[in-house]
Amino acid sequence: MAFRHWMAGLALAAVCGLAGAQDLKSFEQRITTKVLPNGLTLLICERPEAPVFSYVTFVDAGDVNDPSGDSGLAHMFEHLAFKGTTEIGTKDYAAEKVALEKVEAANDAFEAERLNPLGANPEKLKELAAKFKAAQDEAHTFVIPNQFTEVAERNGAAGLNAETGLDETLFFWSMPENRLELWAWLESGRLADVVPREFYAERNVVMEERRMRTDSDPIGRLLEQFLATAYVAHPYGRSSIGWPSEVSQITATEAMDFHKKYYVGSNLVVAVVGDVKAQEVMPMLEKYFSRVPAGPKPEEMTTVEPKQFAEKTVAIKEQTQPFYIEGYHRPSYRDPDDAVYDAIADIMSNGRVSRMYRSLVRDQQIAAEAQGFSPYPGDKFPGLFAFYAVPLPGHSPAEMRDAIHKEIEKLKATDVSDDELKMFKTRARADLLRGLADNQGLANALAEYQTRYGDWRELFKQLDKVDKVTKADIRRVASEVFVASNRTSAWIETEAAGKAGGAQ
Repeated sequence: MAFRHWMAGLALAAVCGLAGAQDLKSFEQRITTKVLPNGLTLLICERPEAPVFSYVTFVDAGDVNDPSGDSGLAHMFEHLAFKGTTEIGTKDYAAEKVALEKVEAANDAFEAERLNPLGANPEKLKELAAKFKAAQDEAHTFVIPNQFTEVAERNGAAGLNAETGLDETLFFWSMPENRLELWAWLESGRLADVVPREFYAERNVVMEERRMRTDSDPIGRLLEQFLATAYVAHPYGRSSIGWPSEVSQITATEAMDFHKKYYVGSNLVVAVVGDVKAQEVMPMLEKYFSRVPAGPKPEEMTTVEPKQFAEKTVAIKEQTQPFYIEGYHRPSYRDPDDAVYDAIADIMSNGRVSRMYRSLVRDQQIAAEAQGFSPYPGDKFPGLFAFYAVPLPGHSPAEMRDAIHKEIEKLKATDVSDDELKMFKTRARADLLRGLADNQGLANALAEYQTRYGDWRELFKQLDKVDKVTKADIRRVASEVFVASNRTSAWIETEAAGKAGGAQ
């Protein structure tokens, strides 16, 4: 799995006061796992060191699950999740429901005219736009803004947030342990009782996010084109935040259909870590989270990216800092060599002792930064192993490419040293102890491994895979994967002021 995950076994033992993987049986006594009749999995890890708890709700759906033509749909729920339910965030839900139906009808009428294949009537379009705005204004009169967030934070919630990745959607925060039931009511409510409140206003927010993160950012634009070029079939090649024409047409009806399919018990894991006693709180959690609708586990992605057989390139000319990135297709986290990729990333890029830093930054002094990382852009499906470098003034993307390739060829031709391999394995353990020593990190690890493997105990097995990585494995994988026919390269060339830029 990704480098940040495979180290979890030892950290779990350490943060729970255990001696190591041999104490798995003792550690299991701290964790209670229960699958509810609706398919939702609850995990509770008892850590009574402080009177607080943290949680993660792990939804096995992300941007990669957006239906064709609806990129950006999964991301909408990161926004809707804080808008409340039929019980919170509204002055009168019965009346608001009628108003929201009017909003949807007005949007449908506006979009139908705007997309009229014979051409939109400007006057009619203006009239429909006015009706659409009026319907939204009416629906807004029933909204109590930010009530969900205010209730949570007024009761001690900290770090209240959500994030949508390509492979999953996460909701999380920490709270005093005496507010556990309030949390269960809030969290289960927004999973089971979602309302597309202020949907179109939030759609505009997402469009603005896209303009800031991608359209107005040269590197953002480059990375979007880089992935679109590297992938020809798999959704990893789509814009993660969504293509503008598709995001702007997402409807509340489509969003609710997505929710109905993916936000079912069988597709959710909720992990709670902290000062909670499973025997006491499990019945209460069952009561609330049983509200989540049951449903079949959504079908897995079946699209397989075809084997790349020729090098591909993207060049963008901009009046900005030059930049270089290249990527090589690699298997998913389930591949037997997954830990080998982690070793390569560490040896090539982890800190000032890494090969790329020493060569490009310290010795040659041609780059301000140089790293390799994997997997990108996701790890649930086959992704990329990427290398990038930021040239110093007076140096070019072509120099970055040649310098990176020299380091890759060394990796293929000569074994890494004993010290490099040992440092990789030692750093792995130290990094995890730092990263997962808190309740939130532990909750995330438990939820993720339960989702990806069907059993959180797989955490302990990852350490064995790391320990088995050899020098020969690194040379073999580097030689098989880092070849020109499997490479996609992209770069920004700095253009003189006054010239029009663009992608080639």
